Amino acid sequence: MRKIVAFGASSSKKSINKKLADYAASQIKDSKVNLLDLNDFEMPIYSIDFEKENGIPKQAYQFKKELSSANGIIISFAEHNGAYTAAFKNIFDWISRIEKIVWYNKPMFLMATSDGSRGAITVLKMAHDRISKGGQLDIPSFSLPDFLQNFDSKLGIINIDLKNEFNSCIKSFEKKI
Repeated sequence: MRKIVAFGASSSKKSINKKLADYAASQIKDSKVNLLDLNDFEMPIYSIDFEKENGIPKQAYQFKKELSSANGIIISFAEHNGAYTAAFKNIFDWISRIEKIVWYNKPMFLMATSDGSRGAITVLKMAHDRISKGGQLDIPSFSLPDFLQNFDSKLGIINIDLKNEFNSCIKSFEKKI
C-alpha cells in the first residue's frame, strides 16, 4: 500500500487548502493518507543564530521523517500577500537545513486554492518553480479558484472543467508513485 503525505501549507485551523490536499490524497487508490497539520510542527522563526545556539528543532526532524516515509507528497498552498504563508516558509527553511534534498525527490502534486478568482495562482507558480527546479522535474500542479463555489465537502470539485483538469493532474501524479 502506498503512503501519501498531504498537507495544506497554512496554519489556519479551517484551512481550505488542507481540505483540498485531503481530497486530492483520498483520490489515490490503494493508499494510506497521512494528513499533516502545520500547527503540529510550529518552531521558532528560522535564524542562523538560533540554529547555532540551539540546533535544529525536533519538529523539523519529525516533519522530514514524515516526508521520507512517503511514496508521494501532496501540498496545497495558501497565498499570503502573493507568497507562501509564514508557517510553510518557516518549516521549509528549517527542513532545508537538515539535508539539501528537501523533498527526497518523491513524486509530488502541488495545488493551491483561495476564495478568489485567481485561486492562489501566484504562490502556486512560485512554489512549482522552486520545487520543480525551474521545470526540471515533472510535477503536476492545479489551481482551484473560488473554492466556496467550486468545492463541496461531500462531492469534491463540482465544476466539471476544473474537475477534469484536476483528474488529469492526479492521474499524472498517481502514475509516478
